[in-house]
Amino acid sequence: MSDEFNEPLWRQVLSGAQMLFVAFGALVLMPLITGLDPNVALFTAGMGTLLFQIVTGRQVPVFLASSFAFITPIILAKGQFGLAATMGGVVAAGFVYTFLGLAVKIKGTGFIDRLLPPVVIGPVIISIGLAMAPIAANMAMGKAGDGTELIPYATAMWISMPALLTTLVVAVFGKGIFRLVPIISGVLVGFALSFWFGVVDTAKILAAPWLELPAFTAPEFNWQAILFIVPVALAPAIEHIGGVIAVGSVTGKNYLKTPGLHRTLLGDGLATSAAGLFGGPPNTTYAEVTGAVMLTKNYNPKIMTWAALFAIGLAFIGKFGAILQSIPVPVMGGILCLLFGSIAAVGMNTMIRHKVDLAEARNLVIVSVTLVFGIGGVLIGTGTGPDDFGLKGIALCAIVAIALNLVLPGHDAWKHKAADDAPDI
Repeated sequence: MSDEFNEPLWRQVLSGAQMLFVAFGALVLMPLITGLDPNVALFTAGMGTLLFQIVTGRQVPVFLASSFAFITPIILAKGQFGLAATMGGVVAAGFVYTFLGLAVKIKGTGFIDRLLPPVVIGPVIISIGLAMAPIAANMAMGKAGDGTELIPYATAMWISMPALLTTLVVAVFGKGIFRLVPIISGVLVGFALSFWFGVVDTAKILAAPWLELPAFTAPEFNWQAILFIVPVALAPAIEHIGGVIAVGSVTGKNYLKTPGLHRTLLGDGLATSAAGLFGGPPNTTYAEVTGAVMLTKNYNPKIMTWAALFAIGLAFIGKFGAILQSIPVPVMGGILCLLFGSIAAVGMNTMIRHKVDLAEARNLVIVSVTLVFGIGGVLIGTGTGPDDFGLKGIALCAIVAIALNLVLPGHDAWKHKAADDAPDI
């Protein structure tokens, strides 16, 4: 073993706390946006990371936590089917990773290249980001997602815009470890301004107990909610593969071979299904943590064990969760103006990096239809009653993109692309 794997225990603990700090802003942002309990999210992030480590033999230095790709479908599914049914969809989404892991074990990574080439995954990720843009704008202006005013416009803008500006400045100009915590920086500035303007409900914070069991929610299995949530899992599955490759490029190891992509996908799937069983958001690997690993050059997976244990410990501090839930809407809205745009930019970058030629008719058709179906609100079916079938939004555009790619002539081009773009680790 290398020297960094034999570092003193106190350094491992300190590094674990630092990793949680780096991932913390994005970790709790997702549950706060979707209305899930942030303490449950902390618990399921820690539990998911430990499950991932068990499955992969604690060989990969990654931390698993809230996936932004699921923000849109969880918000919509909660409104349509309720929280318990939405969590049933999250549990089912975890099995998508498990299935992909099994397919990779049997057929190799070419299976994923064929099913989810850049021309499919790119526009789906763009749709995930832009479909929520109106909600981000409403929140920044002090409104609920449906446009109801929660905080006066002028006050909201004096909170949301400095929060956004702080996030931008730290992300672009931050040095060292501070460059990796733009979301936390934006939240702190926005929260401070919220206190200044008197829009923070301190009564709930004072009333909350110091120690409290997180508000776990058991799942219910509704086939409509499952069909609504499951297709979205394809996008973070690709994000996971990219994350594993990125970590491997930092540590100099090929994790696609050892412990194997099938094991990392299985670990991610179990972590996501376990999160759904407790009422937490789906899990995925974190780019911020990869950046911290690269910056600190600490490649010891044990530090992620400590980060997970710290997350689980924080989950039982009731006052901490009350503080998080008291963060006003404009704080989140300002940061989301960057975040949702960033998700869309990742989708565009996916197509640019892999040289998806939109002059080709098949590529243009796939991208165009996927974007309009994903962002425009096209509904297939009725979906008006609890027993009616209906597909729309991200779930619909993901299925349509995959189907078009498989049906239209020229889908064998993935073979040549896969060979050209194989990671050199």
